[in-house]
Amino acid sequence: MERLKPSFVAEVASNDGYLLQHVVERGIRCLGIEPSANVGQAAKEKGVPTLTAFLTPQTGAAVRAEHGPADLVVANNVYAHIPDVVGFTEGLRALVADDGWVSIEVQHLLTLMELNQYDTIYHEHFQYYTVASAQRALASGGLTLVDVELLPTHGGSIRLWARPSGSPSDRVLDVLAREKAAGLHDLSGYAGFADRVARVRRDLLRFLIDAADEGRTVVGYGAPGKGNTLLNHCGIRQDLLAYTVDRNPYKHGRFTPGTRIPIVAPERIAQDRPDYVLVLPWNLREELTAQLSYVHEWGGRLVFPIPHLEVV
Repeated sequence: MERLKPSFVAEVASNDGYLLQHVVERGIRCLGIEPSANVGQAAKEKGVPTLTAFLTPQTGAAVRAEHGPADLVVANNVYAHIPDVVGFTEGLRALVADDGWVSIEVQHLLTLMELNQYDTIYHEHFQYYTVASAQRALASGGLTLVDVELLPTHGGSIRLWARPSGSPSDRVLDVLAREKAAGLHDLSGYAGFADRVARVRRDLLRFLIDAADEGRTVVGYGAPGKGNTLLNHCGIRQDLLAYTVDRNPYKHGRFTPGTRIPIVAPERIAQDRPDYVLVLPWNLREELTAQLSYVHEWGGRLVFPIPHLEVV
């Protein structure tokens, strides 16, 4: 905000106003565009002006006509969810001022491939972006990719900075070169992915079966979406994973979808003192290693399944 000094900020897929509430606090004019009425209502209750709508070229033009062009348009964790990428991007172009900025955050396909993050592949994602494919997608709607930032979010994300006109920065060129070297600008870089995914599955199942044969107890930590993908792909049931814990009380007393593993409160780990704790939200490794350090007090160990099996 300090660098761009926008006078009007628009956020697409603004959710409950979590980001824009801070814009409101700074006294900057803003508007959220959120298709879910109930979520948008929560934003309005925080004082965030919110339009209940999907972004289309027509929506973007209507907002521009009523509110003026936005100096900054933000679209975090939504660009991969859009079936009509061209129409959505045209909507972004309609929203943004001719000298304005568009900021988009998406998961980076480079880290997904390099680190075997197949459990982050969700059915609601229509695309997985490299910087190269994002550059083409943005151009299809009249925007130019001018800069990129590499972020640790979701195991590896990119923040794309686009404008109606401009030239790619050195950072864009550097990431494009990394992607090309990894073979992600043609099919070669994807050829071995299925084999690496199968190896993750075999290694995890082998570990869990050996632990069960040795009479050792294994429980899970977390019940995230990525964890359910992993559990279902590996066919893990309660005979191999007694239960998993989660800090969200709304999940307690429920079961993981498909695998039917009970979800309980985190305090259960200290009560039961299992031999191993399988960490399902592996992207929070540093935070959870510190948070679960007490497991080592009774000789327990943490297990991280991705990018490859590690017992620490």
